[in-house]
Parts: sequence; C-alpha cells; structure tokens
Amino acid sequence: MLFALCPNDPELDYNALDLIHNGRDAMTAFAQLPGKSPQERQHICADLLAYCRPDTLAMVKILEKLRETAL
Repeated sequence: MLFALCPNDPELDYNALDLIHNGRDAMTAFAQLPGKSPQERQHICADLLAYCRPDTLAMVKILEKLRETAL
C-alpha cells in the first residue's frame, strides 16, 4: 500500500539504510543484542532507530494520503 500511495519517495527508501533494510533484519539485529559488546549494541540500536524513522514516517504519509482522498 505504501509504495502505491507514495511511489519513489526518497525518505522511505529502506535500501539507503546501513544495516537494517526490512523487518526481518530488524528482528535479527534485536535478537543479537545480548551477545554484543556495548559499542556494537550502540551501533545496532542506532541502526534500529534509523529503520524505525521511515517506518513511522510511512504511517504518517499513508494517513495524509487517506485524508486527501476522503475530502
């Protein structure tokens, strides 16, 4: 649905992220946190937050498009 409503939106390009590009990557990275050093955990947490940003923005953009079509 997202890519039909917001095609080619560079803010929603998950491939531009460093480590985590999809939900499976996010789950794997999160599950591996306990075995990592504090520095590695910090890096993974930053990557998880970077992944969450376009995810959250996508929900906002979908809502905006739905509101536009409802008016």
